[in-house]
Amino acid sequence: MSATQWIIFILLVQVIHFLGTWKLYVKAGRKAWEAAVPIYNAIVLMQIINRPKWWVILLFIPIINLLMFPVIWVETIRSFGRSTLWESWAVVLTLGFYIYYVNYSLDVTYIEDRSLHPTTALGEWVSSIVFAVVAATLVHTYFIQPYVIPTGSLERTLRVGDLLFVSKFHYGARTPMTAIAAPMVHDTLPLIGSPSYMNKPQIPYFRLPGFKDIKRQEIVVFSWPADTVRQFFVAEQGVRKPIDKKSNYVKRCVGIPGDSIEVRDGYVFANGKQLELPDRAKPQFDYIAYSNKGVSSKMLLESGVADFSRIYVAQSLNRNQQIALAQNGFRAYQQGQAVQIVAGMNGIPGDFVRQHRLALQEVTDRKRVVTLTQEMKEKLEKNPAIDSLVRAINPKGRWASNLFPQNAEYPWNYSNMGAIYIPEKGKTVDLNLKVLPLYKKIIREYEGNTLSVSGNEISINGQVVDSYTFKQDYYWMMGDNRDHSEDSRAWGYVPENHIVGTPIFIWMSFDNFTDAAGRVNKPWKWKPRWDRIFTTVNGTGEPVSYFKWFLFALAGYFVFDYFRKKRKVTKE
Repeated sequence: MSATQWIIFILLVQVIHFLGTWKLYVKAGRKAWEAAVPIYNAIVLMQIINRPKWWVILLFIPIINLLMFPVIWVETIRSFGRSTLWESWAVVLTLGFYIYYVNYSLDVTYIEDRSLHPTTALGEWVSSIVFAVVAATLVHTYFIQPYVIPTGSLERTLRVGDLLFVSKFHYGARTPMTAIAAPMVHDTLPLIGSPSYMNKPQIPYFRLPGFKDIKRQEIVVFSWPADTVRQFFVAEQGVRKPIDKKSNYVKRCVGIPGDSIEVRDGYVFANGKQLELPDRAKPQFDYIAYSNKGVSSKMLLESGVADFSRIYVAQSLNRNQQIALAQNGFRAYQQGQAVQIVAGMNGIPGDFVRQHRLALQEVTDRKRVVTLTQEMKEKLEKNPAIDSLVRAINPKGRWASNLFPQNAEYPWNYSNMGAIYIPEKGKTVDLNLKVLPLYKKIIREYEGNTLSVSGNEISINGQVVDSYTFKQDYYWMMGDNRDHSEDSRAWGYVPENHIVGTPIFIWMSFDNFTDAAGRVNKPWKWKPRWDRIFTTVNGTGEPVSYFKWFLFALAGYFVFDYFRKKRKVTKE
């Protein structure tokens, strides 16, 4: 919906409110016209129902207002003596229109000094739940949001299984753009698996003031621009999502508005200068390890390597064994007369092998692709069993057709890409058929224009153009796990209106969080990483866990509280 449409909608709501409540305003000793004045009528209504005036603010905060409207409806009829349980349900289920019946058909009396305290245990419980949900939704939407690292694109800077707190106020909180959505969930309702929102109406984009801008090298959480996935790991038709209901991704910002970005052999250059990552960053690259004796999994694990595949061979598999392997995330495929099974670094557990009576043998090849940090690389090079270690680099000019901008005029790949201009709000670029593949998604999808090409002419919104001025800022995001990260190299720019926040704190971390297929394991399979719990994301030097200090503080509080209560009882 446009701003004009929203103004019309708000005015329509005011008319509905006036027609349904003006008699009640009069019975409460107010003037009828006071029910018709936007905002002022809400302030007066708070006085009528004996609730604080600051509740009016909550009525204008998206998502929070969906929780507050039913509360206001119930409070309104109770202020006029309609306090039975069925009437409370009636006003909620009719979306407030039961107030029309009270207003026009019932002879009600205003109760000026009614008690605001629930009269039943159920009422007390409901009141507490509503307050808790409103407070939690406010924090979740505008200040701090929990987030789980689901993939290894930032390994080993941020690990799969890290549970983070993401700050929304650093860059300024993006106000909700989806007007009707369930609180405290993202795009899917738990258990039932259906969408948690309605696509329409949409609220125009707005961002509250922040206290900093995005800088190069900062880790950023954002809405995945290319998201059409309703549920991950489920094969189904794509869906079109509102911006704020797209899946959240976390990457490192390597390009800010106005930059010229280039990737050379996996290293990022901004404006011609190679970026130096923060000391906490642990970038990973693919290497090919060679050994005449075979590159064993045991050797890799002893060297601290954590990202590699293990291949097992079975002469045959029955139907039940195939199903069990697939359900646990192991990929099996026919290779000649045998069956090869691909597993992650942890291999196939012995208990699983015995339970399903598998006859397996692990393959130890002389050549193996492994993903290494610089520290792992140096340690592996010192191993006498390794003959050589070579970076796996796609040469410049070898086109990967599935990467941005999916055009043969730009023969780019993950290792070598660019140079690419990062659009800046208000800046103008020349537009021709050569550069159109770089900007067509911005023009058409992110900035809402119509785009067509006829011969050598480019038309935007029906007008032939040779330049384009950007309406918002854009960013270039990449993962530290450079050869295993779906990032801007795959789908291009990240618009400013997709920015969510920045991770600031790891409050919990688990190993074995996902299975070999990337699906979340059962909780009892998770293994805590004690050294990462209660650590900060940013800063310099090795992260330090504050978990033990938290436990000391918590124990101290309980001891203090115990003696405080004991002293109070003694005095009484």
